[in-house]
Order: sequence, then structure tokens, then C-alpha cells
Amino acid sequence: MEKSILHCDMNNFYASVECVLNPKLVSSPIAVCGSKEERHGIVLAKNYLAKDFGVKTGDTIWQAKNKCPNIIIIDNPHFDMYSYYSKRAIDIYKKYTDKIESMGLDECWLDVTNSIKLFGKPVDIANTLRETIKSELGLTISVGVSFNKTFAKLGSDLKKPDATTVISKNNYKDIVWPLPISDLLFVGRKTKQLLNKNYIYTIGDIANSKPERLKKLLGKNGITLYNEANGLDDDEVKNVDYIDTVKSISHGITTVNDLTNNDEVWTIILELTQEISFKLRKQNLRAGGVSVNIRNNELQFEQFQMKFLSSEESAINIAKYAFSLFKNRYSWDKPIRTVTVSAIYLSDNSSPEELTILEDNNFKEKIEKVERCAQDINIKYGQELVKNATLIKNDNLPNIRRKINYDINKQK
Repeated sequence: MEKSILHCDMNNFYASVECVLNPKLVSSPIAVCGSKEERHGIVLAKNYLAKDFGVKTGDTIWQAKNKCPNIIIIDNPHFDMYSYYSKRAIDIYKKYTDKIESMGLDECWLDVTNSIKLFGKPVDIANTLRETIKSELGLTISVGVSFNKTFAKLGSDLKKPDATTVISKNNYKDIVWPLPISDLLFVGRKTKQLLNKNYIYTIGDIANSKPERLKKLLGKNGITLYNEANGLDDDEVKNVDYIDTVKSISHGITTVNDLTNNDEVWTIILELTQEISFKLRKQNLRAGGVSVNIRNNELQFEQFQMKFLSSEESAINIAKYAFSLFKNRYSWDKPIRTVTVSAIYLSDNSSPEELTILEDNNFKEKIEKVERCAQDINIKYGQELVKNATLIKNDNLPNIRRKINYDINKQK
């Protein structure tokens, strides 16, 4: 049976949710931005009125104001509400299929192949979803309908807002092939430049190229693009409760002030590893190494990584490794703006592991017990009720930094 795939894209999602929360914004150009004071002052999302003035995602706040002097800047985004509306949309999708694969908060693929007998043609399901999302959430979605994920995604991008586009086996050459190669998923700036340099400008040019040539230019990715352009994408839509294999767990912060010494970096690293440790334990994982990514105040990146003697789940131990790595590798030629720590080489915490005489394993186990106890208290009684004393006050941390999601259900 030919697959029936939908791609549902919530239009201008962040900005649209802000308009639902405050209907007075509907008739004004708005831009949802990060905090300027905390050095995240760029446009994250905008509505169509702002877009008409040329405001783009990634513009700085001053650029947005230059393009549209009367624009309303929302610099305290309601991320909790974006997550809430995303979950409500998925609950609506669940009424039609259990094959739902999210692509961020605002986009989902739905496989409705087995839903047709119950709910009608795929295009009818798409239109029903559009009307339901509009009436129940006050938001609009664009839906692409096709026989594979690639063309369904392209369809949802072609008509916005609040539209349904069908790309079938009969019309895809007319609709898809004239589009620029950058419209294909995963064709980034460098890939586009390389293909353009070789006189490949449209998706049709990819489709009509020899696979061997594309493979020579792009390796395995060249064959993937050839298959996508020719409608040969057979990727399955994952089940709604599918959990992908975790390869790393990362957390990063852009600090309010530039970091200028090791002590300041240590407190940031220790803060970051609190959430990393919590996520490791929540997913029954341990880290076999750590990566530290530094961006200086001239926006230049440096990355360092190392393996551990034995796997870790402790926040303080991972932080010590990360800090040691940083001290040994960073030259301090420029102040630091952003620090990201990643737990890498992950493994199941139930997997057997050979102990090393180079570490005090009894002391290591005691630290892990203390940290687990602290996390249990935070889960039961309140977020960050128990924390390292050195983290109680840190002027370099943004006030709106993402808190650890302890899934708190306070007991009365």
C-alpha cells in the first residue's frame, strides 16, 4: 500500500502563541526575541506583519527595529507555554494515528496510511486537523500531504499560513523539481555552495544527475539527496512514544558577563553538569567522557574532549574532569562568552565495568549516593531546594536560564 504521510507545521509558532496569550498583539508586527540584557538579543520568531517589513529569524533586535520601527519586541518568551501548546497539538494528532514523529516543538510527521478507512482521504484528514487546531488552540498549521516524508515536508513549506498542499506521484516533478536545492531537508549552506559550483541549482538538477557523480561530490549524502529528489525516500515515521538512542547529553549557557578567569568558568561548568547528571540518571546512563565547547567574546569556537578512566554519572566528578580539560587546553587569549559541556561515550548504567585501582571507587560511590539523595529531595519538595553552596549566587548566570526539569509534584 502506498504510504500517506502528513507534515504539520504550526505557523510562526512562538509568535502565534504569544498572540493567543495576548490577543491585543494580533494586529501588530511582533518579534519574539531573547533577552538583550542577557546577550540573547536576536529574533527567534516573528509574525507575518513583521515578516512583511523584512524582519528575519536571527536578526538582532536593533536590526528588527530598523526594518520595522513600530515592531513590538517580546524579550521574555513564554517557553513553558510553547511546550504546552505543542503537547496539546500532539494530543489532537494522536486521535488520528499513533505514528507521530516530532521535529521540534512546532513540526510533526504523521503516517495516516492505516487511518484512511476511519477518517477519509489524507487530504481530508489534513483539512480536519487544520480546522481542529484552529478552533481548539487558536493557532494555524500548514500541512503537506504526500507519499513520503521528504515531499510532505516540502508541501507544508509551499503554502503558508493555514493551507494544505498535496504532492503526489503524478505531480511531484512539476511541483518539486523546479524548487531550489536549499528547499530539500538537510541541504545546508556548504552543500548548496558545492552543488551550485557544479551547476546543480534545482531539486530537478539533483534528480537528473548521475548518482555516481553525486556520491563523488557528497559521499553517502549524495545518494540520499538523489533518492529524495526522485521520490524514493522510504524513511518510516516513528511511533509517538519512540525514544531515539542518546549519543550525548549537553547543556550550555551564554553568560551575562564575559568570563575572565578559571574560578568563574568552574562555577559555570558545575552549574551545567547538574542538569547533565540529572538527565543521565533519569535515562539510566553513564558517561564515558566529556566534551567542553568554548565560544569567546569574538564568537570564535574551541572544543576539547577526553575519555574517563571509568564511567561517571556524578555532577561534581564530571565537572572536575571538564574543568581540568578546560584548564589544560584553553589559553585565555580572549574572554569567554559561552560554555557548553557534553557527556559523551554514553552507556547503560547496568552494564558491567572493570574497576580501576587509579580511582577511589568507594568514595566515588558515596558522592553518587549524596547527589541522588539531593535530587530526590528536589523532585519531591521543590526545584533546586538542595544545591552546591557555590552555586547559590552567580552573577554570570542569566536569570532566565533553563532550569532542571525535575518533574516536580509537590507534596502538601
